Amino acid sequence: MRNYQEEFDKRVAYIRAKLAEAHADGIVFGNSGGKDSALVGILCKAACDNTLGVIMPCASSQNYGQDKDDGNALAEQFRIETRTVDLTAVREAELKALEGVATLNDMALTNIAPRLRMTTLYAIAAAENRLVAGTGNRSEIYMGYFTKWGDGASDFNPIADLCATEVFDFLRFLKAPASIVEKAPSAGLYEGQTDEKEMGVTYRAIDDFLLRGEANHYDRAIIDRYHSRSEHKRRPISTFENP
Repeated sequence: MRNYQEEFDKRVAYIRAKLAEAHADGIVFGNSGGKDSALVGILCKAACDNTLGVIMPCASSQNYGQDKDDGNALAEQFRIETRTVDLTAVREAELKALEGVATLNDMALTNIAPRLRMTTLYAIAAAENRLVAGTGNRSEIYMGYFTKWGDGASDFNPIADLCATEVFDFLRFLKAPASIVEKAPSAGLYEGQTDEKEMGVTYRAIDDFLLRGEANHYDRAIIDRYHSRSEHKRRPISTFENP
């Protein structure tokens, strides 16, 4: 049987070591109201009282409704300091600035919000000597289901080894708000968006493959395609080396 308390303690110790190593005064993370950010927020708060969660609605009505409510519920239950930065006007200004410069496709448009959020987190981190905590799980990383230099950026990530279903189980152990644990995983990038609908495969299927090597032909084809096409996201920046 998995010892969640022991695992929790080890992750908290890891975070404290990262703070000491960087001589940082605190942590900042994006409090999206989702499962991954919830677990990261709980871990960071346990490791460092000076942990700040930032709620950053950006254009999507879901960001202003359930996501914001769930983020606030997490913050209240675990006593995490919270600030809200509305990025909708910033996104609109960016789109306005790009008029006549480039015609943005759907991918370009949806990636703007995650990158604006990470810009916001790093601005706060630089101003207050904080580290930015990453919130991507192993399943998302393997699939490349994150935005390069957006939610894929961070100073450290205490849950990158956990598959999505393991995050769900961990949150149940920690008695996180039921509204977070039970809702469909979503990046909230546009109306009605869910991770599994967009990828065409469930997290359970992804995790069965990652944890046990089990997958039917249909799911395996999707998983392999996503992983192959997103390899560039997991590589370090390519740099020229003079022979």
